Amino acid sequence: MAHFTDWSGRTERSSDLLSDNLLKRVAATFNVDTPSLNTPLPPLWHWCFFQDPVGEPALGRDGHPQRGDFLPQADGRNRMWAGGRVEFIEPLQTGLQAVRASTIVRVEEKTGRSGKLLFVTVGHEYAQSGHVRVREEQDIVYREPTPPKLHAEPIPQGQWSEPICPTPTLLFRYSAATFNSHRIHYDEPYATAVEGYAGLVVHGPLIATLSLDAFMRAHPDARVRQFSFRNVRPLVLPDLFEVGGHVTAAGTAQLWAGNRAGAAQMAQVAFD
Repeated sequence: MAHFTDWSGRTERSSDLLSDNLLKRVAATFNVDTPSLNTPLPPLWHWCFFQDPVGEPALGRDGHPQRGDFLPQADGRNRMWAGGRVEFIEPLQTGLQAVRASTIVRVEEKTGRSGKLLFVTVGHEYAQSGHVRVREEQDIVYREPTPPKLHAEPIPQGQWSEPICPTPTLLFRYSAATFNSHRIHYDEPYATAVEGYAGLVVHGPLIATLSLDAFMRAHPDARVRQFSFRNVRPLVLPDLFEVGGHVTAAGTAQLWAGNRAGAAQMAQVAFD
C-alpha cells in the first residue's frame, strides 16, 4: 500500500488553446455546429483539451501512457474511468488559452468480488485569465483482469430520451479528439481477446457528454451548475443504447444511459 499512497498529493500542470481547429473536429464528432470563438465552451468539451501527447514508445500495452510518473503504477491491471464530479463555476471561453492544474487527491486499494481494485481520485481546476472556471474530480479505477459486467438494473422511465447508434467511426473520432489511445475503443481483437469485452467499448466520457447534451436539448434554458456520473457497466458495439432522464426536484435531474441489458451509466445534474 505504501508505494500507492506515496502518489497522493502529486501535481501536474497543462495548458492548451481552445482552438478553432479542434472545436471543429469535436463539433463534427457530435454532428453539431461549431461554437464561435470567444463564446462559452459547451459543457464537458474540456475533456477534448489538455491532453499532453506522448510518443508510441511511451505507451503501455493497453495504449495508455505508461504509469509511474503522475499516475501510480498498477502493472497487470486494466484501467477504467469509473466516474466523476464536475462543477461549472463559469464557462470556459473558446479561442483563448486555458490552464489545467491537477492533483492526485487520494489513492486507495480495496478488494472486491472482481479482485483487488486500486481507486485513484484526481482533482482538476481549469482556469482562464487567472480565474478557476471549472472544477472537477475524476475517479479512476485499476482492476485485475476479470470478465466485464454484462447486466445491471433496468434503466428508469424518463421524461425524455434519445436513441444512440454507436459506430466505429464515432469511437474513432472521439478517441482522436481526446487523444485517447486506449485500445479497447478501436482495436477489436485486443478489446475482446485481452480485456474480455464483447466488442469495441464506448468511452465513458463520450456517454456522459451525449447524456448531458440530451438533457440540454430537453431543457434549452437551463444553466448546468454541477454534473456527476458513475459508470455501471460497459456499452459495446454494435449494441444500440439510449440516453435520457427525468427532473427529480426543482433544479435537479437524474440522467441515465443504457439498453435492454440495463443501465450502463447513471448521472445527476444540478441546474438553474
